[in-house]
Parts: sequence; C-alpha cells; structure tokens
Amino acid sequence: MIFGVDVASMLLGGVAAGMVLFIVSVGLSVTMGLMGFVNLAHGGFAMLGGYAIALAMRHWGIGFVAALVFGFVVTAAVSAVLERLLYARLYGASELDQVLFTIGLVFMTIASVTLVIGPENQPLALPRILQGQVNLGFTHYRTYSIVLIVIGIVIVGGLWLAFERTRMGAQIRAAVDNRRMAESLGINIARLFTLTFAFGSGMAALGGGLGAEFLGLDPQYALKYLVYFLIVVAVGGLGRVTGVFYAALLIGVLDFVLKKYMPQGGTAFIYGLTILLLLWRPQGLFGAKSA
Repeated sequence: MIFGVDVASMLLGGVAAGMVLFIVSVGLSVTMGLMGFVNLAHGGFAMLGGYAIALAMRHWGIGFVAALVFGFVVTAAVSAVLERLLYARLYGASELDQVLFTIGLVFMTIASVTLVIGPENQPLALPRILQGQVNLGFTHYRTYSIVLIVIGIVIVGGLWLAFERTRMGAQIRAAVDNRRMAESLGINIARLFTLTFAFGSGMAALGGGLGAEFLGLDPQYALKYLVYFLIVVAVGGLGRVTGVFYAALLIGVLDFVLKKYMPQGGTAFIYGLTILLLLWRPQGLFGAKSA
C-alpha cells in the first residue's frame, strides 16, 4: 500500500512538472513550426512573465489570477514589439544568425534583470486556497500541484479546440504545413507571425509564473531550463499541440522519478534518451513525417 502511494505521489509530481513544461513549451513549438525561427530566447519570455507576475503580487497587491493575466498581456505585448522590430529582420537569415541573435538576447535579458532587480530568487506567494494538501481518496497531495494538473488539462483542451476548430487555427496549421501555399491562398503571414509569436510568448509567461513555485525564478532561469524546453519541442514535434503535451508529460515524469532515484545522473539519462530518439525519429516522437 505504501509503495502504491509513493508511486502515485511520484506520478502526480511528474505530471504537475510536465504541465509547467507544456505551458511554457507549446508556444515555442508552434512559433518554431510556423516561422522556422530558432528562438532560443523563449525561456527569457517565460522568465520575464514570471517576474512580472511575482512582482505584481508582491509590490502591487494584485491577486494571483489577475497577476497571471497581467504577466501574459505584458509579455505578449513586449514580444510583439520585439518580433516586428528585431525578429522579422532575421526570418530569412541562416540558423546560425538566428541562434546568435536569440542567445545574445538571452544574455541581455539576464544582465538587465540582474542589474534592475537583483540576482536573488523571486518567491511566488501562493494564495491561501492553493496552499496545503487535498485528499484524493488514495493519498493526500499538494493542492497547488493538483491545480496545475487541472490548469494544464484545461489549456491543452482549449488550445486543441482553437487550433482544430477556428479559422485562425486553420491558418496556423496551413502555414506550418506549407507556408508558400498558405501565402498563395491570401493568408497574411506577417500578421499571423506577430499574433502567434505574441501568444506563444504570453503562454511562456504564464508557464513561468505558474511554475515559479516548482522551478524557482531567478535571472538564470532563461538558460537553466532552455534545454528542457527544447527537448519537449523536439520530442513532441514542431507545431503539434497534443504532441508537445504528451512529450512534456513524458519528460516531466521521467525527470521527477530520475531525480529521486538517480539524483546525479538522471538529467544525463534524459539527454541521452533524447539523442537516441531523434536519431530514430528526427521529426520527434509525435511529429508528422516530412514529405
């Protein structure tokens, strides 16, 4: 019985961590699939959103839900401006130029946050209702982790409906699959890029805030978890919402379990497994094969 409870607790912890990875990574998957842009600064938007949420709650007394909305909107607006002023200039550039630009943006973001706010970790003050534990019948578990799982399920359901049942979703899927054909059908690719990039960055901000209690929040966040975000996107497949969801759950559970039983080598195991997987399926475990 105790063994079963331990397994359930590990699975719940891994799923909750996976939900955070999904919320942050899904925007990166869609924007990379749509734009073909190697955006290594995506974690920077997650960090900025997390800072906006944590600081708004601490210094302005904004409630948790309102702070999440605030972080999403602010980050989306900032990213839309950056996309038009900077990113758009490099859409036709080589992958190396894109990597150098976005990694440079990450270092600038880290330096700016360290200078203005400081190097300390920013705690997230959870509302009282999200603290403590909840009785699940077979075990007691952290309320906030259960809430994260519910939020993740709601978000993946909403995104699936948006991508599969709306005009904008159809345009994004068309542009991901065949950008040239989408342009010939009259789709405004530039506007689609801006809106999708802003939404993806806003989702990253939401994940940065929701996951601050799990992953922490400091100026090194943008680099510390970048590899995890890229692994989720690589395994899930570019532009695949459900693929990123399954990949995030897989990585989240694996990471949670391996850190418990293999604290020294668990991360290396995930890296090695990802390499083998991509050698077998370069398009990712859930991505569609290229024609």
